[in-house]
Amino acid sequence: MRTVGKISLLTFISCISISAFSQKLSAEEKKVLAIIHQSMPETMELLKQLVNINSGSHNIDGVRKAGNLLQKEFEKIGFTTEWVYLPDSLKRAGHLVASRKGTKGKKLLLIGHLDTVFEPDAPENPFTILNDSTATGQGINDMKGGDVLILAALQALHKTGLIKNATITAYFTGDEEIAGEPASITRKDFIDRAKIHDIALGFETAQGLHTVATGRRGASSWQLKVFGKQGHSAGIFNNSYGAVYEAARILNTFRETLSKEKYLSFNPGFFVGGAEVAYDSINIRATVTGKNNIISPSAIVRGDLRFLTAAQHDSARAKMKRIVRFNNLAGTKAEISFIDGIPSMEPTDGNMKLVTILNGISEELGIGQVKAGDPGSRGAGDISYVARYVDALDGLGVNGRGAHSPGETMDIRNFENLIQRAAIFIFRLTKNSHNISKDD
Repeated sequence: MRTVGKISLLTFISCISISAFSQKLSAEEKKVLAIIHQSMPETMELLKQLVNINSGSHNIDGVRKAGNLLQKEFEKIGFTTEWVYLPDSLKRAGHLVASRKGTKGKKLLLIGHLDTVFEPDAPENPFTILNDSTATGQGINDMKGGDVLILAALQALHKTGLIKNATITAYFTGDEEIAGEPASITRKDFIDRAKIHDIALGFETAQGLHTVATGRRGASSWQLKVFGKQGHSAGIFNNSYGAVYEAARILNTFRETLSKEKYLSFNPGFFVGGAEVAYDSINIRATVTGKNNIISPSAIVRGDLRFLTAAQHDSARAKMKRIVRFNNLAGTKAEISFIDGIPSMEPTDGNMKLVTILNGISEELGIGQVKAGDPGSRGAGDISYVARYVDALDGLGVNGRGAHSPGETMDIRNFENLIQRAAIFIFRLTKNSHNISKDD
């Protein structure tokens, strides 16, 4: 009997019963559930292998090794696989794509990522089952557990012949945690493929069994430059307030004007000012010199801007520009520039209809109700690049704690249930030909 970590896999999976499922499930769907249940030892073994491959975003060899492990498994179930390579100058591994083409049902894009935040010099944390509810390992919930979940669901559907006529693309990016730039290159293929699908499902970390994401905030950045008249400090507040005071005024006005708007946030993460500022915009570093008795002529502030909709994004930028341009303190002037980042995934009616379908399946399986979570609680992610083109749902992956931390964990009690729910969800969507985005 094969064992993983500290407990027997057979003991682990025997704790999960499939006998209480609703009678609404078809005979073929129940067969899918049984196959997933029987395959849990192999599924857990694959998860162990994947977690134990270091695939930090900058570890190109490691990311490709992780992708190759999944690639072989997808080829076994009839998927065509390929690597989308990026220019060497971007120093990223590229993306793994596994696809199959059919003639029926909705066309699905299933989204995962191969990389983690743990580079080779990070403390080791091999796959370990800590107890009957928890496993740990690098990237186990963000998001190698979700990657294996996608594969395990599709394996069961393949074995039962339920996706032989389906169009499904499983897309695993290699740089989700630290995306290569520009996105116009690193996400071009991803976006182009999304446009020929109907629905995108993201298997990022779940926030429990009962919450999924119909929206995610987008992220961009901004840079504020402020200039003042240098002079003796005794003259402050007369001919010039200096760059530091003006920068402080602008930041405080941002706070007073925009801080109460729901889902909008803006954080000044970098602030320098003085007589001379040598700023490295690539590495976001600065060397500053100055004296207590000199009115500072220069200040630079860098920050991020997070938003839920494109309209909110545009409105916030317009208000920030007005604050920067007008009512400047005496002897100062300022300018602000913006850098686009990851777009937002806006909540839509189509996304909510996907929640309704998933909720029905979840209740049939005896797992319980599923609701849309607070979109303000989710940061930017890969699905946001494509959500404007398709109906989308995220947070379908495994749940756990401590994502991005050395002790990242996954709740193994729910793993089988989540795979089963995803498999039935995928099957019903690919079987269904009606337009999710419109009233039936």
